[in-house]
Amino acid sequence: MKVNKKDFVRAKVNRKISPGEMLKTLRELQELTQKDLADQTGISQSNISAMENNVSQIGRDRALALAKVLKVHPAVILFPDFDIAHVA
Repeated sequence: MKVNKKDFVRAKVNRKISPGEMLKTLRELQELTQKDLADQTGISQSNISAMENNVSQIGRDRALALAKVLKVHPAVILFPDFDIAHVA
């Protein structure tokens, strides 16, 4: 069976995601529940849910607490779609 490039659709390289989606992704990658994250950060589970669903903004102080537990830089959470390649 001969494979031709025309048989494939080019994959989308980037997808913009919100800080809430990034928070949820990082939490799930570390196999933490919202309750686990709440217990470790001191942020209520309901607030974590609101942040993940983009109902509530994360903000600097929350980002610092979340980043420490999730072992990432706070900018990873606050600016998930930042692309250094497009900075002049």
